[in-house]
Amino acid sequence: MKYRNKNIKITCDGGAATGKSTGAKLIAKKYNLAFLSSGLLYRYASYLLIKHKPNKKIFFLRKKFKNLDYNKIKKINLQKPIISKNAAIIAKLKSVRSILKNYQIKFIKKNDGCVLEGRDASTKILPNSDLKFFFICTLNIAAKRRFKELKKNQKKITFKEVKQALYERNMLDTRRKISPLQRHPDAVVVDTGKLNIKSMVAKMSKLVDKKLNSKYEK
Repeated sequence: MKYRNKNIKITCDGGAATGKSTGAKLIAKKYNLAFLSSGLLYRYASYLLIKHKPNKKIFFLRKKFKNLDYNKIKKINLQKPIISKNAAIIAKLKSVRSILKNYQIKFIKKNDGCVLEGRDASTKILPNSDLKFFFICTLNIAAKRRFKELKKNQKKITFKEVKQALYERNMLDTRRKISPLQRHPDAVVVDTGKLNIKSMVAKMSKLVDKKLNSKYEK
């Protein structure tokens, strides 16, 4: 590809199951960029706290994230409702956000070209990113998407449970005082309820190509 390995930083934000992970991953792959999901980091932190029940939670998480291998946590099933619910709760804690923010900043510094996906990637973690996307879709569409995903490993889970969990997660994310989920003024809205995957990638790619042209063809 013409612009492979160029220095471009892209951020993708949005609510739960809006398709931001899919969009971010596909763009990262297409342009050979490093990819990091901050949501996965919070899920992993939640998973660790549930599993180990440490007395000194912040000290415990700081130690675990100091030399974390991101590739290893991608192999763990972190999509359970209890993990998601707890992730939203700990995401409100400034001390936890500080630990995970530090990890994300190190990742950004390590990779010239990267795609960062989360809920405050554009507003707090990397506000000077070259290109910002904000993903949206209706709660019903998001719930159907997540239900289909979870049903593979959790046969007894119901659509109603999934929809309620997503609703609660989005409420917690948008209403928390520290780094709430919100659209950056410069972010381009990607409505995945109206776009299929092919159209979504095409829309994002058009803007990425335009940004790369402006950076490297002067």
